[in-house]
Amino acid sequence: MDVSGGSGQPRSGDDRPAEHSADPTAPVTGTTGSEDRSHTSESDGPVPPATRADSTPPADGPQDTPPGDEPPGTHGPDTPDDRPAGPGAPRPTGPAPGTTPPDQHRPFAHSGIAKGRPPRPRPKEPSPGGGILMGRPFGVPVYVAPSWFLVAALITWVFGGQLDRVLPELGAARYLVSLFFAVAFYASVLVHELAHTIAAIRFKLPVRRIQLQFFGGVSEIEKEAETPGREFVLAFVGPLLSLVLAGLFYLAMKPVEPGTVPGVLLAGLMVSNLIVAIFNFLPGLPLDGGRMLRAVVWKLTGKPMSGTVAAAWVGRALAVSVLIGLPLLNSSGALGGGGEDTGGMDTVTDALLAAILAAIIWTGAGNSLRMARLREHLPELRARTLTRRAVPVENDTPLSEALRRANAAGARALVVVDADGTPLSLVREAAIVGVPEHRRPWVAVSGLAQELTDGMRVSAELAGEDLLDVLRATPATEYLVVEETGEIYGVLSAADVERAFVRAMARPTP
Repeated sequence: MDVSGGSGQPRSGDDRPAEHSADPTAPVTGTTGSEDRSHTSESDGPVPPATRADSTPPADGPQDTPPGDEPPGTHGPDTPDDRPAGPGAPRPTGPAPGTTPPDQHRPFAHSGIAKGRPPRPRPKEPSPGGGILMGRPFGVPVYVAPSWFLVAALITWVFGGQLDRVLPELGAARYLVSLFFAVAFYASVLVHELAHTIAAIRFKLPVRRIQLQFFGGVSEIEKEAETPGREFVLAFVGPLLSLVLAGLFYLAMKPVEPGTVPGVLLAGLMVSNLIVAIFNFLPGLPLDGGRMLRAVVWKLTGKPMSGTVAAAWVGRALAVSVLIGLPLLNSSGALGGGGEDTGGMDTVTDALLAAILAAIIWTGAGNSLRMARLREHLPELRARTLTRRAVPVENDTPLSEALRRANAAGARALVVVDADGTPLSLVREAAIVGVPEHRRPWVAVSGLAQELTDGMRVSAELAGEDLLDVLRATPATEYLVVEETGEIYGVLSAADVERAFVRAMARPTP
């Protein structure tokens, strides 16, 4: 089975969606952390990757100041914060008020950047590979998930019981033979996934990793094929290679005596690869056959989303069919059980296996729909429209004065520049939140700034997956957005990208 992931939802530092403050004028401030991220992607669906950076706010949060004692830059509505910043003050950069979303140009004094709750600490990240790294064929890491060991033990136990009936003379050694079969079977699954990987590399699609896990393997492809023809080929090569393996094992059985250990192993591998091929040819997502059906509908309608919807609903119907039909087929003997009554335990086992398979298919179909919806809305994420207006300030500028200038200009970000106006660093939003109001006149912005690196300079023209790819490459909380000429356009907050993403995903797909 293969899954084609995409750029996932940007996440805040606490790995939860951005929450809206009780104050309607106060956007949530949060930090973000790093992930591969890829796609993010999960085994049967996306899980996109994330744009995060470590940032821990000071322990003391903003404090209330009695009326009339507000320090400069944090005054209330009755304070004239629209006065000019003073002679010689740098002009604000970025989109003019009214050209950004409504929550992008509120004054600092009335937003979460000046008065807000410090972001919660980010929980410890899971292991990046999701399992044990086994190697990097074609440069793609291959991981074995912990669930594989459970399945390997189950296969060893079940196949060992069958060997006891066929080759009773093996005794306890039958479990060693069964373990070898389990490893060889998953090696065949790896070959199946490598077929997807090689095809993806051939089409210049990045592959995040291959993971061997419960009930098979997953090739996490980070981008979607550009044409329905490529999508069809990308899905078709996996089960095709499983059919080829089944044929090779069948040919290898010819010169081998049937009642021997090699004969039983080769027969088992032939049958298992044949089952993998047939199962993956079923026309429902997240199976390879579902992606082939998606490609066909995409070709006929010209709409990738139509193909995804059709294949996902067929996948859900398939899940229901497996849940009901698999136990019935086993009990009738159609799958080799002989139809004899083997006891209630076998019936329970069949029902449990059917339920697990149905849940995997149903969940994968739903994830495929969500992933397609994500891709439909990704073009709505544009750096130019999400950028906050910024005010350039020098290193020794007090924070209260910098906030006052930002309020006067209708800006919500601060860029530290040198005497020539060259940007040096960005004042971190989380750091501002952690400075009590009464201390802001005595704190220089340089102490709250993060030095700019090349990866933190983002083109104003970036949008969609290209924008998310750049943010993932250099995890941070804020980015300097520049024009093609190098001129400062403003500051992009990772939290703003997340909120825009959540709003876009909440809208129904046309």
